[in-house]
Amino acid sequence: MTSPPLDNLVKIGHLKAEPRNEAEVRRLLAMARTRLVDAALASLSLEGRFISAYNAAHAAALAALRWHGYRSENRYTVFQCLAHTLNWPAARWRVLDAAHQKRNLAEYEGYLEIDEDSVEELRRVAGALIVDAETLLA
Repeated sequence: MTSPPLDNLVKIGHLKAEPRNEAEVRRLLAMARTRLVDAALASLSLEGRFISAYNAAHAAALAALRWHGYRSENRYTVFQCLAHTLNWPAARWRVLDAAHQKRNLAEYEGYLEIDEDSVEELRRVAGALIVDAETLLA
């Protein structure tokens, strides 16, 4: 399934076109659901819950991109493409962009400043993303 905006990202090297692999999409969504459950575990640290919610969102966004026949090695691009894969408005996927920036600070600089409310917001957005991505399979 081609998309002019996504095809343009292929032309400039931000995405790769690959045939849809429904089994891969299903595996990514299963992983997203598992990570979302992990993000709710009170026994995990706040940081662990944040990373689990972030990974849930990334897996679901990647599933949507793969369903459309594209792949990206850049996590940020996967979130940006939600405007085209799931028709998400910018205000919605920018929550994931903010989480991506926090994740990068944690991964590359050892700095993560988060609170309970931001983790809960990320969990809510990741949950909605999973539900929306699952509709592609229906």
